[in-house]
Amino acid sequence: MTSTPRSAAAVTGDPRTSDRGGIPGEQRSSSEDAPRTAAAAAGDPRTSGRGGTLWRRLVDLGPWLAVGLVLLFIASMSGLLPWQVMRVDANSMTPTVEAGDLLVLERGSGPVERGDVVAVVDPRDPEGMLVKRAVAVGGDEVAIEDGVLLVNGAEVCEPAIDRSRLDGVFHGPVSVPEGSLFLLSDNRDRSIDSRAFGPVPTSSMVGTVMVRLWPAPGGLPDPSEGC
Repeated sequence: MTSTPRSAAAVTGDPRTSDRGGIPGEQRSSSEDAPRTAAAAAGDPRTSGRGGTLWRRLVDLGPWLAVGLVLLFIASMSGLLPWQVMRVDANSMTPTVEAGDLLVLERGSGPVERGDVVAVVDPRDPEGMLVKRAVAVGGDEVAIEDGVLLVNGAEVCEPAIDRSRLDGVFHGPVSVPEGSLFLLSDNRDRSIDSRAFGPVPTSSMVGTVMVRLWPAPGGLPDPSEGC
């Protein structure tokens, strides 16, 4: 029995049929015809591709990374590192630093420049720490006249300080001894600082604030910004 020759369309693959050419009746699986998805091509972390391997490695390393961070925090608090992480407990430095902020300190007693934010041992409680702004250093004369900060007779530009809340506030003048700092809070009308306990020795410093770690990582605002 002689078979009927296949048409040219069937041989080359007629788009109107399911035949793509080749051996009659041969069916190619849908998995062979379907194009690879972008996720599969790039390595979906849910598959066994390269992305999946990297994802599994990160998951496996997660507990070790957490342990490493805890050990780093403990080492910083124990004085084994040149930095220390501390949590702010009060609002005396708002709006620069808020209660609950995590700060990174560079350990040591200086050198300190006017305007630096520092952490010192609380003169009223040796177990506590205070975060304040050093507005004057050893050899300076500092005063507050009607809410305006004066250092060595010159007005200090402080855009972050709301002077309207300091009307009628006077203090000093005070001569700062060598090796000491005069500390003020940024939230000056509701805080205790060197106006109450006087200049503090630099030896009482825990460190200088480098950056904020949380909740808004980065450096603290420049106190003279906007002057």
